[in-house]
Amino acid sequence: MASKIKTRFAPSPTGELHIGGLRTALYSYALARHDAGDFILRIEDTDKKREVAGSKERIKTLLETFGIGWDEYFEQGERVEEGIYKKAADKLMADGHAFFCDCKAKNAKSEGYSKELRDPCRDKKKTLGAIKLKVPDGEKITFSDFVLDKSISWDSSTVADTTILKSDGFPTYHLAVVVDDYDMQITHVLRGHDWMPSTPVHLLVYKYLGYSTPQIGHLTDILDPEGGKLSKRKGSTTCEGLFSEGYLPEAILNFVMLLGWAPKDNRELFTLEEFVKAFDHRGLQKSNPVFNQSKLNWFNGHYIRNMQDKDLAELMMPFAPKGASKDVLVRIVPLVKDRLIKLSDFPSLVGGFFEDPSPMKELESEEHIKHLKATAEALENIDKWEKPIINDALMEVIKKNGFDVGDFFMSLRMAEFGSSKTPPVNDSIEIFGKEMTLRRIKRYLK
Repeated sequence: MASKIKTRFAPSPTGELHIGGLRTALYSYALARHDAGDFILRIEDTDKKREVAGSKERIKTLLETFGIGWDEYFEQGERVEEGIYKKAADKLMADGHAFFCDCKAKNAKSEGYSKELRDPCRDKKKTLGAIKLKVPDGEKITFSDFVLDKSISWDSSTVADTTILKSDGFPTYHLAVVVDDYDMQITHVLRGHDWMPSTPVHLLVYKYLGYSTPQIGHLTDILDPEGGKLSKRKGSTTCEGLFSEGYLPEAILNFVMLLGWAPKDNRELFTLEEFVKAFDHRGLQKSNPVFNQSKLNWFNGHYIRNMQDKDLAELMMPFAPKGASKDVLVRIVPLVKDRLIKLSDFPSLVGGFFEDPSPMKELESEEHIKHLKATAEALENIDKWEKPIINDALMEVIKKNGFDVGDFFMSLRMAEFGSSKTPPVNDSIEIFGKEMTLRRIKRYLK
């Protein structure tokens, strides 16, 4: 076994990367990097029926987007062709720890064993079929979980005979994960709590192949706010889904950092580099965290407000109204940045910059009409459409007519945006230009 820490992330290319998968990758990466160890990306692509085209590349692209790089890369499918897993299965067969099973369905007849746990083929001299692990009865299988910090045991009589090599020559996860982790000298395995029931099978495979067992730790389940384990919910549970909703990679990553790990202080904001430096596996929590959407929104708002306007405008392009140019977005972004939670909020905040709002009945009152008529007369006389000149003209209107400042600008705000809650109106009409600004006011003066 390697002398330095070596971890891995081993996703299956069967769809989009779940937020729980990202957390496993992040914690495994930090565990290795904290002590100058190595991190491996291993694609477990032996289940060809469930593989989704393009998933391998998307997994790699997503990890790179989050800054999670790897030292080595493997695909199990290539190792199948090398005969690595068959060799291991053959050894288990030769040593009497595995058997052929040619049953096409679950056995209805158990020949003295529980039909869910013991396969009748285990005591027959079959020469074809899938290869199953022959699990002993009456033995104690134990390991120490380094995340939960406790010893966990099973009675082997409760562990089922498990397929390790399918009849098509492809290994199941239970064989491949053991062989790969040993060959790649993995020292620490972090995985989801839902893999705990498979652990005794893996421990037996390690034992029967004569392999040393890495340290194994099971991470907590991420809970849905409405109860139960996080699965499908109103929001998204995949990285790509969160991107499409307008969440930034930095915010997602920072949120995931604290979704099952706690620093020694109350710090919440971490770059990846800072997280790796602070990471201690003893800070991995034993209680199940809840996917707190409000907290994710808080992180996202923080990172949005700390972005350069030109960079944020670039990210806004897919969310902006049709036909919006980046130059215009660069001017608009500073006006709405503080109100953004997600990039997808942008259209609802800036629609008034790109199309005329519906007229408001409220602006038909005598007071509002006075405000707008005086505004139109003042703005008509402006030759150079710049904010300082616009400001001076509007303040002169207020002073000359004795208007209440708040009421006056509310009239202008509603005429230009069709709403009482808008970006700064003087900055906005500078971007609108003279023609659009006056057109929207004059709709109420006919």
